[in-house]
Amino acid sequence: MHNANMSNGENGECASGSTEGAISVHNFSEKLMEQVVHFHVMKLDGGFFLWVGTAPVMSSLAVSMFSRFDTTPLSTLVIGDPSDPSPTTLAQRLTKRTKKQVFVSFNLPGCHSQLSLLVEERIKKELELHPEKF
Repeated sequence: MHNANMSNGENGECASGSTEGAISVHNFSEKLMEQVVHFHVMKLDGGFFLWVGTAPVMSSLAVSMFSRFDTTPLSTLVIGDPSDPSPTTLAQRLTKRTKKQVFVSFNLPGCHSQLSLLVEERIKKELELHPEKF
């Protein structure tokens, strides 16, 4: 089936004048507490996926979204250690801040509260500098 707004290029790329429904990627890194933390954002239609880590692993995934039944966003852990609240807490805070559905993969081994706080501050800074990327 062929979409009138899009055509496939030779390399599987979409050639389109419209960006509606397109996925965009934004990467940034920061040295926090003597380690380089990488951030990968995939902007989706109506939300975004945020991966945070120091190495290319995906040990957790949480999702958060608003519900018409509650003013607090719902959040749940899809994969990962249920005793670690970091991914679900971060996803919930980002949903509250952006009013979007948020997927978070938080992959910082042995992460303590000070590093989590610095990570969250860095994400807030990036949201302020580049809101269009989220």
